[in-house]
Amino acid sequence: MLRLASMLYSLIGTTLAGSAVVVALVTGQDTLRPILMAAVFGAVAAVPVTWAVARRLYDA
Repeated sequence: MLRLASMLYSLIGTTLAGSAVVVALVTGQDTLRPILMAAVFGAVAAVPVTWAVARRLYDA
């Protein structure tokens, strides 16, 4: 299941981090610090999402 989760994280992590960066830019936070914080937040938030998706796919 770890191989599946790592492959899924490469997709889910970049999607959530990119979405968080877009949200930061749309809200007018266009300096380096808020953009990096948004990217880190998206990457960290992707870990439990990836685990849940991998578990559902593995058990199915």
